[in-house]
Amino acid sequence: MIKNEYCRLVANIAIRSVLFEVSVSPKPGLVDRFNPGAHKDMDIFTFLKSSSVLYPYFYNCTMAGIEFDEEDYTQLLLNIRPIGIRAEEDMFKATAGINTHKGIIFSMGIIAAAVGSLHRELNRQHFDFEEISERVKLITAGITKELDLAYKKEDLTYGERLYLKYGTKGIRGEVESGFTTVLNYSLPILVGLIQENKYHINDILGQVLINLMANTEDSNVLGRHDMEALKYVQERSKEALKLGGYFTEEGRKYIEALDEDFIEKHISPGGSADLLAVSLMFYMLKYGDEIC
Repeated sequence: MIKNEYCRLVANIAIRSVLFEVSVSPKPGLVDRFNPGAHKDMDIFTFLKSSSVLYPYFYNCTMAGIEFDEEDYTQLLLNIRPIGIRAEEDMFKATAGINTHKGIIFSMGIIAAAVGSLHRELNRQHFDFEEISERVKLITAGITKELDLAYKKEDLTYGERLYLKYGTKGIRGEVESGFTTVLNYSLPILVGLIQENKYHINDILGQVLINLMANTEDSNVLGRHDMEALKYVQERSKEALKLGGYFTEEGRKYIEALDEDFIEKHISPGGSADLLAVSLMFYMLKYGDEIC
């Protein structure tokens, strides 16, 4: 496969991943096809507008990976940062200043660069989860060290404020770990349910999301609320799973009630939603883009 074709493949997978994520319904507190969740400034059409401008970004990040020929992979992260800045500008322009995909731009752009570099070296189209994870680790090695400088700064980023308050490393820590949460909690379930070929893709992805909500240190919840709210999300998600989640009538009713509860409490597990999209991207980069 020539490099332009592979860049198009990866970009298409990335866009399909974010579109599938936002389309899953219902999603407690999150934007979906039924309602805007705990958000007053966005809805599903805001996400569609944002998604529609991100294709060139994922394409260019993949190409940056393919063209990278240095030994220090952390340089690749520096190479794609200007591409990411442009993507954020395009996103904010499309959404009139609303942040819909900033976390996705960061995490999935790195994945695109990672598989681009793997494609160049191994001349393959598909990669195991561990291969992608290990390459992401090399690219982002030491990225959380920046957080240690937060106490010296006055103009703090969202992630730096959470680090100083809770000690959590947020999406930077997740990416630096090679997406450990995704590998441990979402991909085994996603693979198993798809291969079982028993449920609709909406319910499969919803079930994966609830598992992520039960196990993720969601920085969106921490940022908008506190540690008590995060524990509340995790406990309620575990209860939903005990009831069968999306696969039983009782579990689905519980999830629908949980959606209303989270909306009332203004809780939005956006970090878990981002990791659902990441999980989809991992899956399709290994098994191909025909998942439903």
